[in-house]
Amino acid sequence: MRSCISVFRPALLALFISASGSAGADAAVENPRIGRAADLYELIPEYQPDTYRNMDKVYPTRVIHKGTKVRPLPAGVAIAPRYRIGGEEYGVDDFMRRNRVGGVLVLKDGKVALERYGLGNDERTRWTSFSVVKSISSTLVGAAVQQGLLALDQPVDKYLPSLAGSAYQGVTVEQVLQMSSGVRWNETYRDPKSDRRQMFDAQLAERPGGILRLLASLPRQYPAGTHFTYSTGESHLQSELLHAATRIPVSDYLSERIWARMGMESDGFWQLESPAGQEIGSSGLSATLRDYGRFGQFVLEDGVIDGERILPEGWVDRASRVEASSHLAPGKLYDGEYALGYGYQWWTFPVGAKALPEHDGGAFEAQGIFGQYLYINRKEKIVAVVWSAWPKPEMDDREEETYAFLGAAVKALR
Repeated sequence: MRSCISVFRPALLALFISASGSAGADAAVENPRIGRAADLYELIPEYQPDTYRNMDKVYPTRVIHKGTKVRPLPAGVAIAPRYRIGGEEYGVDDFMRRNRVGGVLVLKDGKVALERYGLGNDERTRWTSFSVVKSISSTLVGAAVQQGLLALDQPVDKYLPSLAGSAYQGVTVEQVLQMSSGVRWNETYRDPKSDRRQMFDAQLAERPGGILRLLASLPRQYPAGTHFTYSTGESHLQSELLHAATRIPVSDYLSERIWARMGMESDGFWQLESPAGQEIGSSGLSATLRDYGRFGQFVLEDGVIDGERILPEGWVDRASRVEASSHLAPGKLYDGEYALGYGYQWWTFPVGAKALPEHDGGAFEAQGIFGQYLYINRKEKIVAVVWSAWPKPEMDDREEETYAFLGAAVKALR
C-alpha cells in the first residue's frame, strides 16, 4: 500500500520493456555510450545520459521547426530552495546529486528563478521526455478543436475509419483524452503478450500503421466513459487523430501552432513509428530545458500567444481540473491508492485538505518515467521542468523527494 504522496502508477511502466526487437531498429551507433533501441528502458546508469540526449540516433524522428524569433526568458528573483525529506534538510545541489538530475528550470511569471544542469547537459541539450509527450499531444488536440478540425463529442471512427467495427467505434475524442474509452489495455511490461509489449514490438519493427492496427484489434472491457485505464496506446491515438484531421505531420502541426509562434529557441524532434511515418503520440519528443519551460508557459497563459487564442477558451481548465464526483478525480484512480487525478492527459493535484504540501491551488503536471516532469501551478504562476536519469523507471522515494523540492520552490517564490 503506497502512501498518499506516492502517485506513480504501475501503468507508468508502460514504457519499461524488455530488450527484444528487430535488427533494423538495433542498428549500431558510433557512440558506444548510446544504447540500442530495444534496450532503452534497461540501460545501465552510465549509458542513460548520452542516450537520452541523442534519441535521434536511436529511432527515426522528425524535426519540430522553431520560428524566426525567440521568446526571452529574463532573469527573475533567484531562489535556492531547501526542502526536508526523511528528517534531513537538503538544497539544490543535494537534490541534483541524490536524484541524478540532468536539468531543473523554475519560472515565475515567465522569468527564470532557477536554472541548473547536470549529467553533462547544458542549455543546448535536447533531452527526451518519455510520457510527458502525452500531455503535449493532448494540447495539440485542443489546438485542432480551436480550429474546428476535431470535436470532443465526435466518435474517433469519424476521423479514423479503420476503427469502425472495432471496440473504439463510438468512443468520443474526449473519452480518449481521459483514457476512459473502456477498451481493454494491458500495460504489464513483463508479459511478452501484453498490449504494451505488442505496441513496442511494432515500434521496433517500424511497421507503418502497426500501432493503429493493434488498437483496432482490442476488445471492449468497460462501457465508454466509466472507467480509467492508463493506456499508452490510447495516448498514441491522439497523434493518429491529429494527422487525420490536419492532414500534415504532427511535428509540423506542433511547429505551426505552438513551437514557432511561442518563440522556442531550438528545433525539437519527435520519434516516429517508422521512417518518415507517424509520430508516437505517447512518447519520444526531445527539446531543450528552456523550450519545455516555454511550452509550460504557453499552457499557463491559457493557450494564447501574442493575443491569438491557440487553445479554446476554458480548455486549460477542462484539461487540468476534474470534478470531485468524476471517476477521474484525485484519489479515485487505481482503487484510491494514488493521490492524483487525471484530466486531458494531464495529472491533476488534489486540493484542500488532501492537497500535497505546497501544491494546493490547481497544480497539474505532465510526467514521464525515470523522473521527467513538467509542473504547472496556475495559482502561483509557476512552471517547473525536471530532467532525471533515475536508475529505475519508478522510484517512490525519488518521486517523493521531487515533490518536496518543487514544493520548496513554490514556497520560496510566494
